[in-house]
Amino acid sequence: MLVCPQEFKGSLTAAEAALAIAEGVRRALPGVEVVTLPMADGGPGTAAIVAAATGGRLVRGRVCGPLGAPVEAAYAWIERPDAPPLAVVEAAAAAGLALLPEAERDPARATTFGVGEQIRAAIQAGATRIIVGVGGTATNDGGAGAAQALGVRLLDLAGEALAPGGLQLARLARVEAAADPRLDAALARVPSGVPPGVEVRIAVDVRNTLLGPAGATAVYGAQKGVADWQAPALEYALGRWARTLARDLHLDVAGREGAGAGGGLPMGLLAAFPHARIESGAALVADAIGLRAAMAAADLVVTGEGTIDAQTAYGKAVAHVAALAAEAGTPCLAVAGGVEGRPSGIVDAEPLAPTPAARADAMARAATLASDAAARLVARWAATRA
Repeated sequence: MLVCPQEFKGSLTAAEAALAIAEGVRRALPGVEVVTLPMADGGPGTAAIVAAATGGRLVRGRVCGPLGAPVEAAYAWIERPDAPPLAVVEAAAAAGLALLPEAERDPARATTFGVGEQIRAAIQAGATRIIVGVGGTATNDGGAGAAQALGVRLLDLAGEALAPGGLQLARLARVEAAADPRLDAALARVPSGVPPGVEVRIAVDVRNTLLGPAGATAVYGAQKGVADWQAPALEYALGRWARTLARDLHLDVAGREGAGAGGGLPMGLLAAFPHARIESGAALVADAIGLRAAMAAADLVVTGEGTIDAQTAYGKAVAHVAALAAEAGTPCLAVAGGVEGRPSGIVDAEPLAPTPAARADAMARAATLASDAAARLVARWAATRA
């Protein structure tokens, strides 16, 4: 039996959730063999999950935090005899929402500069393949800070570099591509069949475009602290960033699915690495940790997350786990803090708490409740097969 949940945001990491669910499974089915393989979709915990599953290590360093104060952040480093070095950078480690108390959240000033610093450190260490997970950020700067850390110049009308923060993009006059020699090698077009200097893959946890009613500010701004009166100004600033990138670097990418993930972070990454690809974070992590092979060996899959609802189907790890299970012909069950819908491929689901009010109280006892919910769920599934 395979247990592979993602994090239960605000209460359990993916690893903690996996241990709790596994304990409940064993209570319901004594003697069953349980394999735990925590999942992520490019958000918090991605680097640690990939490192643990692949025998990699975490490389720690001090980088610029979301509001400028230094933070310690880690990226995963994976080396194999048959492949070039791979670094997995997690934007939430340097610019994450969880790094700031609610009262200190300030998306007008928050920056992704530290994410760019992590990428630069990985390149300087010799990484030739980089996955950047962009979920869970406190930022709404369109990745401008990351681009600046990677050598892209963002200038105002006086030719001065812009200060950090999404609101500063309203003053953007022109963009100049990176001039760093090592990054130039990574960005250079190469003849067919010749490997590039650095391959960058952008792991997104949502499919939103950058602008408009389904864009970064409109959909995710409130949870990052965007006030109603700030939203139009930030939307304008991101629009100016997108238009300037299209004009100066010929990057017309704001309408791509996923460009609005992480407060628009993919935009800045594409400014530094124009040939980078925006991909499903859940799919990238699943490939990195060998989820498909583990699923093929299992007769039941149990996944989970904080809330299963309509958004689960839009790029979240649970939906990808369910899709892989359906592909393999393996039943898939889910445990969640709340169950408000059921993505395709999930046979049955069990909430930790029956109502939203009870759910808020349940967060403090999430591990125990997740274990109990898993025991109920698996016992119910087993009874249907008896």
